Amino acid sequence: MSPQSHRLAVALLAIFVVLGGLPAVAVAQQSAPDGAEPEPSGAVVRVDENETVDGPLDATTGAVVVAGTVDGDVSVAAGSVLVTDSGRVTGDLNATAASVLVEGRVDGDLTVAAAALELREGSSVGGSVEAGVADARLAGAVGGDATLDATTAAVTPTATIDGSLTYTSERTTVADGATIGGDVTRDAALTVAQPNVFGGSGSDFDAPTIPPWAGAVYSGLTSLLLGVVLLAAAPNVSRRLTDVGTTNPLRSGGVGIATLIGTPIALVILAVTIVGIPLSIVGFVLFGAVVWAATVYGAVVLGTWLLSLGDYRNRWAALVVGVVAVAVVQRIPVVGGVARLVVLVIGLGALATVLYELRGADDDTVGEDASATT
Repeated sequence: MSPQSHRLAVALLAIFVVLGGLPAVAVAQQSAPDGAEPEPSGAVVRVDENETVDGPLDATTGAVVVAGTVDGDVSVAAGSVLVTDSGRVTGDLNATAASVLVEGRVDGDLTVAAAALELREGSSVGGSVEAGVADARLAGAVGGDATLDATTAAVTPTATIDGSLTYTSERTTVADGATIGGDVTRDAALTVAQPNVFGGSGSDFDAPTIPPWAGAVYSGLTSLLLGVVLLAAAPNVSRRLTDVGTTNPLRSGGVGIATLIGTPIALVILAVTIVGIPLSIVGFVLFGAVVWAATVYGAVVLGTWLLSLGDYRNRWAALVVGVVAVAVVQRIPVVGGVARLVVLVIGLGALATVLYELRGADDDTVGEDASATT
């Protein structure tokens, strides 16, 4: 690998890791007017065993762990939510998370929007359970109704539901040993309530309102930052890529479309084999970073072309002009989406072409070195 290629790969990896983690930065808001406050640890809000926190407890964070008692409602938006076997929530638990695991007690209702929900054996929910999830597993006790809008669901032999069970998916299994007091009904048109995060009774926390333009500003700033790193880390690659994209946009677009379609297909085929699964996962992550970089490179190509209309050429100005132009055009319905796609495929095609040229140059260098030693 040439020095330019090496610096480019390092820059892509660093920016992908740093900026990719920015949206996940957690901020916790705890409301504990009368009792102890939960202990925040990094991106974790934790109520320790033998500790009692007066609710309501509201949190936006990476993870929430309740190993003690929360006297009141809990409303959380987190990566994961865990109520351990020693944990207890005396009110309702409203959670929006990737995973929600209950091993202890929730005295009120449990309302969840998540990828996975599990009530383990020995756990209990005093009220009803409403869940909009990809996967649900009920092995504990539910004092009210259980309503599951889930892709897959399992009600195990240890589960006890005092009310009725209503579910949406055909991929739902109810074990013979499960105890259900009411009716068991499949309703394909079922809708469930969304978690009342930060709006529950008694909560004095108002979730911040994010203005519509904040996402566009964030996207533009991260694109500018990534562009600065790419242009500084691999100036020759960036210069050559801009030349390829501006002088032959049709060819670059064709190569970009082929790469955009062909790479995911190849990675899916690779994932068919057990050995290839981890390689395929890594490949998709790297391809996502490359597509992001290609979008920025495409903006640089666009900015270079726009500046050339005034007979001016400067890579830093081209970066700013291109990113701003894409941000403005993408606000136009339909046209904006098409424009972003065109910028992406031209940038991706030009990047693929330049990387192929660099690979060919490395091969020639190796061949010359081998000839010189014979």
